[in-house]
Amino acid sequence: MSSINLQGIGMTSQRTRDRLIERLRSQGISDSKVLDIIRATPRHIFLDEALSHRAYEDSALPIGFQQTLSQPYIVARMTELLLALGPRERVLEVGTGSGYQTAILAQLVDRVFSVERIRPLQEKARQRLRHLKLHNVHLRHADGGMGWPQRGPFDAILSAAAPEVVPQELLDQLAVGGRLVIPVGKQGQQQSLYVYDRHEDGFDEQCIEPVMFVPMVGGVVA
Repeated sequence: MSSINLQGIGMTSQRTRDRLIERLRSQGISDSKVLDIIRATPRHIFLDEALSHRAYEDSALPIGFQQTLSQPYIVARMTELLLALGPRERVLEVGTGSGYQTAILAQLVDRVFSVERIRPLQEKARQRLRHLKLHNVHLRHADGGMGWPQRGPFDAILSAAAPEVVPQELLDQLAVGGRLVIPVGKQGQQQSLYVYDRHEDGFDEQCIEPVMFVPMVGGVVA
């Protein structure tokens, strides 16, 4: 990882990143902190070199193991929703994947606890996060749908995979006043992004917009 060019050249240059930010603004992303972090974070290092020239397109890209690096708009939208009610200290991420969403969160909240079921993806993400000197991230190799109960409750939870039904385990690990941002629905059918806010007497649910995510799958891959 030591030879990685964090600044990028050509299609990964700062000018290309700036164009992406303008596109995100035009799509309704308005949180300046989120936009600044996305502009500053080198998305190209979270992809294999053969795809790095496409890093600042507003599209999802493959990272292996039938997983994807989420579209920048979705990363920005979910992060903005997560932070909409104020600062968050302890955030659980379900699905580390490439580590890109993890890196964005780590620069905006106090501590990130991220669970990934596919160990080779987790190890690559660990190297990238270390390269970026993001030391407030705790990684766990486990079934993401179960969350990380030993480290809960969490102020916020973000899921990068879509269950058909929201796991009760995730709702249980959300602190009172906390927010869960999660895509829900069957793969290949209509999925929607949902927000759940926990109160003393239960949860408020909001359906935000249509999305397309990889499914939340049980078990682990060594």
